[in-house]
Amino acid sequence: MSAPAPLRPAPAAGADGPADAEVPADASAPVTLPLAELHASLADPLLDAMTFLNEVTTRYPQAVSFAPGRPYEGFFEPGDVTAYLDAYLDHLAATGLGRDAIRTTLFQYGPTKGVVNDLVARTLANDENLAVAPEALVLTVGAQEGMLLALRALCAGPEDVLLVSSPCYVGVTGAARILDLATVPVPEGPDGGPDPAAVRAAAREVRATGRRPRALYVVPDFANPSGTSMPVPARTRLLATAAEEDLLVIEDNPYGFFSRDGVERPTLKALDRHRRVVYLGSFAKTCFPGARLGYVVADQEVTGPGGRRSLLADELAKLKSMTTVNTPALSQAVIGGMLLTHDCRLRAANAPATAHYAAGMGVLLAELERRFPAAERERLGLSWNVPEGGFFAVLRVAFAADDAAMERCARDFGVLWTPMAPFYPAGGGEHRLRLSISSLTPERIAAGVARLADFVHAETAREAAG
Repeated sequence: MSAPAPLRPAPAAGADGPADAEVPADASAPVTLPLAELHASLADPLLDAMTFLNEVTTRYPQAVSFAPGRPYEGFFEPGDVTAYLDAYLDHLAATGLGRDAIRTTLFQYGPTKGVVNDLVARTLANDENLAVAPEALVLTVGAQEGMLLALRALCAGPEDVLLVSSPCYVGVTGAARILDLATVPVPEGPDGGPDPAAVRAAAREVRATGRRPRALYVVPDFANPSGTSMPVPARTRLLATAAEEDLLVIEDNPYGFFSRDGVERPTLKALDRHRRVVYLGSFAKTCFPGARLGYVVADQEVTGPGGRRSLLADELAKLKSMTTVNTPALSQAVIGGMLLTHDCRLRAANAPATAHYAAGMGVLLAELERRFPAAERERLGLSWNVPEGGFFAVLRVAFAADDAAMERCARDFGVLWTPMAPFYPAGGGEHRLRLSISSLTPERIAAGVARLADFVHAETAREAAG
């Protein structure tokens, strides 16, 4: 980056400008923007964490990568895109729409809230036992947009604070940072998920400082990054605590279908009787991520001056109209066709994927056990959790599992993983690493664990040698 052009005094007053102004000596020089003059979030290491991981993955393309949480590509077929699009076009024609109306639906700006809301509502009823009115849904550009919209709408000023589980998905803490929202971490309980007693304590501590604990963000099922899930009794206790402390709950559920034991756990939204839960959903893991289609269930009533009443979804749509305007109709049409093809029952349609991920997690846990028997684990100071489903497991090691260690592992041993420290908003996780099985075959998982074992032994010896 070139240095800024030197300044010279402006012409005297009465010539070409005011006497006290300064202008660049070379007005044609390229503009340079000091990072200190941009939004402070851009200097936050949190926003660099995923970029670094992507760069390392690119540099070591042959490495076994336990890093990405993306779906297994073996379930995707390019021809399915046109088949699903045709299914949706047939559906529109069957509802009585003519050629011109169908053309407008696909090619023009569409309703801000979305086009396939009715199909998503039917799917939620079938898969999650959620009775959702289509007008209470906002279709978003991925769940990440839904997260941003919800945070922006719910947090009205600097006194509003977002509670987050710790460790926590960096997408929500990053979104809060971009929006200048304060976050307060709540540690996970012994059973998984934010501990209700810790939620209560955190809310009261925030309130004691004169601020308002506005909402709690939580991933109850197979959370990213920890892989933990909340038992049903803990979910009911969490909702009771939220009611006592007047907290809204932002529930994010990208992984709920992928149980290893076949148990279907009710979402917080399904257990919610008082519309306290704002529910974030995504078709990235259950359909395919390239469609970039998510949604928000925002059925809370909003009251305004003069007795005005609306749904929170209507208010989110106002914000969306000033950001992405509307969610691409083509993406909605393809996902809509997929829903129609599977009778709006994605849980059943994802049965092969659920079995694949369960098998992959089983291989990971079995290989860790084989490579690190109990006596060896104790010698190395090693442990890991046993997730009930989903994509992620966490390995605790005796050495610093930081970016430098991860790069050594990729370069010298041909295996990638994700450092856990960025997932801890208040610090921590320096000796933990996340392993994702979602994009790998069982054979690649086994090979990766073998390489990882070699790295752990080498790194432990390296640490011991100082």
